[in-house]
Amino acid sequence: MSRAFSQNIAFLVENARWLVAGFLLTLFSSFGQTFFIGLSGNALRETYHLSGGAFGALYMLATLASAASLPFMGRTLDLMPGWKVASFTMPLLAAGCVLITQAPNVAVLALALYILRLFGQGMMTEIAYTEIGRWFVANRGRAMAIIVPGQPAGTAVLPIIVVLIDAASGDWHRAWQLSALVLVLVGLPLIVTLMRVERLPNTADVTARARPMVRDWTRAEVLRDPVLYLLLAGLLAPPFIGTTIFFHQGYLTELRGYSPLAFAASFPVMSAATVIFGFVSGGLIDRYGSLRLLPFILIPLGLAALTLALVTPVWGVYVFMLLLGVSSGFTGTLMGALWPEVYGLANLGGIRAIIVASMVLSTALGPGITGVLIDLGIGLPVQMLGMAAWCAIASLILATVARRIAARAGEGLA
Repeated sequence: MSRAFSQNIAFLVENARWLVAGFLLTLFSSFGQTFFIGLSGNALRETYHLSGGAFGALYMLATLASAASLPFMGRTLDLMPGWKVASFTMPLLAAGCVLITQAPNVAVLALALYILRLFGQGMMTEIAYTEIGRWFVANRGRAMAIIVPGQPAGTAVLPIIVVLIDAASGDWHRAWQLSALVLVLVGLPLIVTLMRVERLPNTADVTARARPMVRDWTRAEVLRDPVLYLLLAGLLAPPFIGTTIFFHQGYLTELRGYSPLAFAASFPVMSAATVIFGFVSGGLIDRYGSLRLLPFILIPLGLAALTLALVTPVWGVYVFMLLLGVSSGFTGTLMGALWPEVYGLANLGGIRAIIVASMVLSTALGPGITGVLIDLGIGLPVQMLGMAAWCAIASLILATVARRIAARAGEGLA
């Protein structure tokens, strides 16, 4: 145990520059994540006189547009260093934070949402995962486990900060304006400075690269590969379900009679579970590989959906958030480490852009589809039962796909 602890500390110290950069990228992606935008959801609806369904549709369109743009934007990571991509991504994200407070009409509001989703949830996450995937080989799972908690940290801390700022100022614009300042004055110089030094492979990485590895696929080949779509059938469930809950948190609290504070207090539970099980996942990935974990990663999410559907007392929210955190920890770390194992490293930026675009697409469809179903009288708890069934079926699909990928790589899963 002491030897393993010492090795982990040494790994952190030796690679602090790149790990901190990745963590900060995922942390600052929070400004384009649904949970953060959803904090101003009621104020935005009131300001622009939008119904819940209309706001959900607008949000879905903006997110769909960002998903369509992401494959082109993500390709920049194959053409230039990651720090250069970050140097224009973060100012544009800050511009989105300012624009959402100044939008004179719904059309400009849609543009602001598009910018936030593309450069926040999309590109910030894309930069972090792609660069870490390239920088680390032997300890890729461990590295991913360290950077993935950036976004859960934002989920745990930022809602409370925003509520306090809104209460102190009486103006929902203030938190967005401060967010833009933090991005430009703190995040941008710090992240670019850390990333400007490229990580050189160490002995463990060289040894790992010397082992038989999957060939480097082109983006065109990936798009023609049926395995990609079978993987996405399962791996898109977490962002779809998680975004749905965060977007409709106001609806859920009113439906169940929860206090907003009780619901907000459950976010740290999810964040803590995400961090803990992210490290568990990272260790398992480095030991066994991502493919062996695929059949099991949706089990906690399926249980979370069942909990939200069937447990009505307020304690059920905390159980749900705990299970959602377990799911996020496993899937977040695995999603960063899986794709190099499946499609290689040479075109990772462009390939990951396809994956992230698909995830963004799922986060667009989640609020839109579930909002329409709610308007039709199909409540969110009933919908959660269907999502639990999705997780069960997708787990079987992922088990089959994992064996297929291993077989074509010449590595059977025993």
